Amino acid sequence: MKRYTGGCACGAIRYETASRPIFENHCQCRDCQKRSGTGHGSYLTFPRRAEVTVTGEAKSWSVKGDSGNEKIHAFCPTCGTPVYLTFPAMPDLIAVHAASLDDPGQFTPQVVTYSIRGLAWDTIDPSLQRFERMAP
Repeated sequence: MKRYTGGCACGAIRYETASRPIFENHCQCRDCQKRSGTGHGSYLTFPRRAEVTVTGEAKSWSVKGDSGNEKIHAFCPTCGTPVYLTFPAMPDLIAVHAASLDDPGQFTPQVVTYSIRGLAWDTIDPSLQRFERMAP
């Protein structure tokens, strides 16, 4: 059984799950660009938040996404690393940042979302399916 483990840069926040992600994407929305400091964010979304064990105390902030839904961003208050997102409109889901994985090679992006906001200097695998907004 494949396990996904990861956490922040200083180790104060850790997560682990044996469940499989239902969606893996690069997102080029402005929120992801600003928060990541680059042209996109990369995520693995898991279907059952209850099956993802998180240890450590994260701080959070929320923003209304392009879809109109609220996204709650959790980050480490010590090192500032963004670790995961939750969504009040879809409380069972949790998305972890691909770069926070202990083994980032486990990330297998399926699509690019919000490609309408993509920046010319942020090149992403051209073979990935692209959606101008969120994938249906």
